[in-house]
This record gives sequence, C-alpha cells and structure tokens, in this order.
Amino acid sequence: MGRFQELSDFKHGTVIGCHLCNKSIRDISLPLNIPWSRVSGIITKWKQLGTTATQSQSERDQHMLKCTVHRSCQLSVNV
Repeated sequence: MGRFQELSDFKHGTVIGCHLCNKSIRDISLPLNIPWSRVSGIITKWKQLGTTATQSQSERDQHMLKCTVHRSCQLSVNV
C-alpha cells in the first residue's frame, strides 16, 4: 500500500475545529471522508505540538530523539 496524499491546511483546520466543538472522531471522519486513524493523528499532533503543519526532516529527527531519550529514562527509573 502506498503513502496517502497530504491533506490541505483547510481540512486540517476543519478537523481541529470540529474537535474543539466536541465532535467525536467518527463524526469528524465520516463527512470529510478521512480515515478515523488519520483524524486521530491530526488531533494528537495538534495537542502535542500546537500545530498541524508538516515538520521538516531535522525537526522530526529531533522529536524522535527526545521521545527515545524520555522513554529510556522512564524505563531505567521503573526498573
């Protein structure tokens, strides 16, 4: 299966707007014809980063490094 096509900024904004109006993920995904997993990802990204804009490769790498370090710190504390 190939990669999906990037959604427009308008659709991202529509998803976030619907979320702020307390619509469920299913109620957002059906009329916009976007998979619910995609809607969930957009909302999660918006909550974590405060934006839905696509990050550059270096920003993604830095974010993944922070997550990896944070996860390994949690594991060592819990052990």
